[in-house]
Amino acid sequence: MTMIAVTKERRSGETRVAATPETVKKLIAAGFSVTVEAGAGIAAAYPDTDYAAAGAILAKTAKAAVEKADILYKVRAPDDAEIAALKSGAIVAALLNPHQDKAVIAALAARGVSAFAMEFIPRITRAQVMDALSSQANLAGYRAVIEGAEAYGRALPMMMTAAGTIAAAKVFVMGVGVAGLQAIATARRLGAVVTATDVRPATKEQVESLGAKFLAVEDEEFRNAQTAGGYAKEMSPEYQAKQAELVSSHIAKQDIVITTALIPGRAAPRLVNAAQVASMRAGSVLVDLAVEQGGNVEGVKPGEVLVTDNGVKILGIPNLPGRIATDASALYARNLLAFSTLLLDKEGKLAPDYEDEILKAALVTQGGKVVHPALSA
Repeated sequence: MTMIAVTKERRSGETRVAATPETVKKLIAAGFSVTVEAGAGIAAAYPDTDYAAAGAILAKTAKAAVEKADILYKVRAPDDAEIAALKSGAIVAALLNPHQDKAVIAALAARGVSAFAMEFIPRITRAQVMDALSSQANLAGYRAVIEGAEAYGRALPMMMTAAGTIAAAKVFVMGVGVAGLQAIATARRLGAVVTATDVRPATKEQVESLGAKFLAVEDEEFRNAQTAGGYAKEMSPEYQAKQAELVSSHIAKQDIVITTALIPGRAAPRLVNAAQVASMRAGSVLVDLAVEQGGNVEGVKPGEVLVTDNGVKILGIPNLPGRIATDASALYARNLLAFSTLLLDKEGKLAPDYEDEILKAALVTQGGKVVHPALSA
């Protein structure tokens, strides 16, 4: 029987877990055995007793969980001790952060394991249920609004009272991907007046469908700024200058700005500069979802809340999904549950088809080598 191991997350601040009692039960029903390190789910409100009731074997240590495992599921990459405990030929699936954590990728390759980066799951219809980036970004967008609202210190919806009216907060979302769309929806539900911007014209309809206003210089160049494949085209310097002027004047009037722009394998693009931060009113807030990749906001620092000289708060909160760990774990564990179906053959034996388009796209190490084309150069 194929054994899956799930261990505690050892990276500082990581509260999620790679399997829940729900997915353990389903993995066992699919023909796997599951070993869970004691305490692995505590930070996400999943006690050991629930795992045991679902049929998992509880291991006292990570080494005991990992050393006989055919597959190791993690949220973040395994640490050195876990890698050393893996048997050669084992499979690892996790959010490996492969572009930045190259030493971990090299260590996994040296250990002879087949490692899959869940970030590299292709965005095709068949793989949607395995798309961990989307499941976690969705919750990050929600949590960004909650964090921004808390730091703002005022009400978000308009309130009419006998003592007078409180104006609705103005929220500006920069970047309309999965996280941005959820941020828009959440801010709208909380009663804010929401605007959003993105370099892709097709996002305008999505923004407006959520009841927000789209902000862009909508000239002929903008209307043709997307390729047939849905990617943004490089804009002219003239357009960039016009758009920057529009965004700058808009930021100055906002109460909460949420930035969400990330480019795989590259530093996060700068969306908000120091002059724009300085133009904002005292008490306004910026929430930077890209802080772990360098940040979209000039001056942001991971793990810190900076208060500028003009009283603006810049929130550099890493791992926003980890602040809603129970739900984030549940969604990520279901991503891995779906991924598991690709690892077994029709007889239920461990036999991944490495030519499958999903496995091929996500595979980063195999046979002692780094094999992903984006990493092996």
